[in-house]
Amino acid sequence: MMERNIGIWIDTKQAVIIKLSNNNHNVKIIESNIETRERVAGESKKFGRFGGQYLTYEKNKLNRKLEQTNQFIKNLFKEVETCNSLVLFGPSKMKNIFEKEIKNNMQLAKKLKGVSNSKLLTENQMVAWVKDFYNSNKS
Repeated sequence: MMERNIGIWIDTKQAVIIKLSNNNHNVKIIESNIETRERVAGESKKFGRFGGQYLTYEKNKLNRKLEQTNQFIKNLFKEVETCNSLVLFGPSKMKNIFEKEIKNNMQLAKKLKGVSNSKLLTENQMVAWVKDFYNSNKS
């Protein structure tokens, strides 16, 4: 059976999915489409508005961000369903959100081999990182 090891570098903007099988690798980038710093036209400082509309605006923004995050996680799940093992790396809290979702998933929880902090790397560095990870963790 072919080994399929996956490494995912992830932050709030995107996930870079590195799939290794035999001696080949392929890289797929999934954009998160999460609006991080969205400014509404005419919006000034974050204070001075004590009306209810300010709160609703905040709540809608939060809900939208939550939905976008959930969709992002769903898209990532599709990529890792069939893998043998999985490692996550990256800088952000998105990595930890995804890790938690994986650990809640019986099938995937046992495939998660590691979670590491990492700053932004070039694509080649990411691929090298994932290869190193699996080479040094061969059981």
